[in-house]
Amino acid sequence: MMPIIGNLSDEYGRKTLLALPMILTIIPLAILAYRRTKQFFYAYYVLRILTSMLCEGSIQCLSLAYVADNIPEGRRASAFGILSGIVSIAFICGTLTARFLSTALTFQVSAAVAVVAALYMKVFLRDSIGGIDAASLRKISKKTNNVVVHLDDDSSRKIQLFSRIPSVKEILYLLRISPTFSQAAVVAFFNNLAEGGLQSCLLYFLKSRFHFSKDQFADLLLISGFAGAISQLLLMPILAPLLGEEKLLMIGLFASCTHMFLYAIAWSSWVPYVASMFSILFVFAPPSLRSIASKQVGPTEQGKAQGCLSGICSFANIISPLALTPLTALFLSKNAPFHFPGFSIMSIGISLLIAFIQSTMIRVAPPISSHKISSNSNHMEA
Repeated sequence: MMPIIGNLSDEYGRKTLLALPMILTIIPLAILAYRRTKQFFYAYYVLRILTSMLCEGSIQCLSLAYVADNIPEGRRASAFGILSGIVSIAFICGTLTARFLSTALTFQVSAAVAVVAALYMKVFLRDSIGGIDAASLRKISKKTNNVVVHLDDDSSRKIQLFSRIPSVKEILYLLRISPTFSQAAVVAFFNNLAEGGLQSCLLYFLKSRFHFSKDQFADLLLISGFAGAISQLLLMPILAPLLGEEKLLMIGLFASCTHMFLYAIAWSSWVPYVASMFSILFVFAPPSLRSIASKQVGPTEQGKAQGCLSGICSFANIISPLALTPLTALFLSKNAPFHFPGFSIMSIGISLLIAFIQSTMIRVAPPISSHKISSNSNHMEA
């Protein structure tokens, strides 16, 4: 669903599409905020599955596209890092709050916060497509099917106004015509393959290996989240202009590899706490990757680019638990082929190592204009 939502946001505006997941997110939370009997839980579960088809990842995808619309290319890596840092702070606040609230109050607070977020977006967020006011863009689109408009701040960059929703063929063509975007897609796949596997098996591994409780696991998440938030908010805006996204991506992925390998060979319960501090560096990877991808498309195709990457990441998050959860169970059991309890975590580290090697090959190419993508895609269809 992410490429479709991204495409629609390119056509109709970020705010218009963002309103859908923001509102739908409220419904499942409101059900458990009202009552938590068995019937209400099943209603929540079914609605959560249905709404997640549109909500899971779409808010992040559209937020990144919105930032790309309104931030110059030279400052996008820093802006993406700050956005990720704010998300990390929100995660920390949510985790801390949940530890002090009752179950009933937790869902009520969650539903209330979701409502406040939707209202804030409706009142304060200005809609845009590629830095142009969405209402103005739609007026122009109605008058012509193929207009090229020059941006005021950069007359060499052109905007192709589509009279239709960009097709899947255009996305596939983008992957083919831009080696940089294709490489970023490969890095995103292996990075999220590792991230999805880590989320599904780390608690299981730590509980079996070191008898971690859910509170100890929450402490690890808090340490990692706090260190990552500080790094993204303070270090990344300083380092991004100096080093560039490519180097920050490599640094982040190398730190992720080291982080996983430490988990895999952990010999004592304090090692995971030390390993979690590597989040100071590995949080550089996702914002840098998104920034690299955003520079490979025209201003009115940011939704398409971010949606394509989000779809690849979601696909990786589906595959990884299916493979790594049984692998974790096998190597923690007595039937393991050889004694290495952290073998599945090591496999996650290898996935990150592949992403790191691929990241060393990325050379950011000049942006591909919308006109080029659209024209070539139409030529292919013909």
